[in-house]
Amino acid sequence: MLSTIIYRSHLCDDVQPDILKDLVAKATKINELFGVTGILLFDGSHFFQLLEGPEEAVATVYNRICEDKRHNNLVELMRDYAPARRFGNVGMELFDLQNHDEDTVLQSVLDRGTSKYKLTYEDRALQFLCTFVEAREKENYLEIPSADSWTFVASELSQDNQAVSLPDAPEYSYAFQPIVDPLTRRVISLEAELRSADGSSALKYFSQISGETVYEAELKSTGLAFALAKKLGIGNKMLSIKLLPMSLVMVPNAVEFLLQEIRANGLLPEQIVIAVTENGVITREEEFAATIKQLKASGIRLAINDFGAGSAGLLLLTRIQPEQIIIDRNIISDVHKNGPKQAIVQAIIKFCSSLEISVIASGIEKPEEWMWLEAAGILNFQGTLFSQPRLNGIPVVAWPEME
Repeated sequence: MLSTIIYRSHLCDDVQPDILKDLVAKATKINELFGVTGILLFDGSHFFQLLEGPEEAVATVYNRICEDKRHNNLVELMRDYAPARRFGNVGMELFDLQNHDEDTVLQSVLDRGTSKYKLTYEDRALQFLCTFVEAREKENYLEIPSADSWTFVASELSQDNQAVSLPDAPEYSYAFQPIVDPLTRRVISLEAELRSADGSSALKYFSQISGETVYEAELKSTGLAFALAKKLGIGNKMLSIKLLPMSLVMVPNAVEFLLQEIRANGLLPEQIVIAVTENGVITREEEFAATIKQLKASGIRLAINDFGAGSAGLLLLTRIQPEQIIIDRNIISDVHKNGPKQAIVQAIIKFCSSLEISVIASGIEKPEEWMWLEAAGILNFQGTLFSQPRLNGIPVVAWPEME
């Protein structure tokens, strides 16, 4: 199967551009060995390369490129398949944009097209190439330092952070994990996530519940989250709790129940965020809309959790106008080297800015993910890079410190 990979990267600051001749010579031999075609552009600091050939061969060559220490901030822009090569001659061809004007480079690339189909500007791969040559996306080239630039130092665990227990504990529990602003070292809020009694996934608890009673069970469980928050002494911190959208509809007087439990535990509605999951199925839309109005009128804030994981995110956004959006972990994972994910995140940031909605990136595990997202404009994060979830307790936070 014929495969195409396109990537962009940055020449390391301590590497001189005069390596290009040697780099191309070696790449040509490797590409010829594997039957891969390479079109390489260089603008003085950034590389752009199109690789095409048999899928396994292209993957092998690309993996070698990823391990090359002479460049960094490598971002994969496209991985696709085609019926025929755009450029038929295997090897490597370099176009140095410092020595030729845009029109000359673009025409030279078109002239080298050998596909039986005419290579035109409608071709997606060629559009990527044109964008690079014309530098139309340079403001989105977010260069981040090495992960070694930062260390993460855990704050001291105080008595207030100790885990607590409640008498007559039910068959479920809650794990707490902070949402943080790393650069100002502030805990923005705490997320309480439902778990089984032994601390494993909530699925274990829900597996014992049948049918629509799952909604009542989920809503009822929030009472424990509020009670734990009171006993842990969260003060005026925000508390975020995930709920299926239909738990607010299928259970009569759901909002009244939440308000009763909030006040019974000395909390304020204004410090509670209900994060409805985007991938939860919503039926009885008019009732759902009415419940959301009631929820917001009470002072409780609203978030869309796992944004991007389901199929209804944008439509749900127009319906409920949340205060927060929490981007799904699957979009966040390795965002620093994935072009499509970067484009999605930048679009989310842009429309949320237009609507005055806060953006939270969840599931941060790598320093590079945090650095890229922070450079893109996100301020608030959650993930094991900063703290592990803690059962019935508030975990310590590891704050970043520059080396």
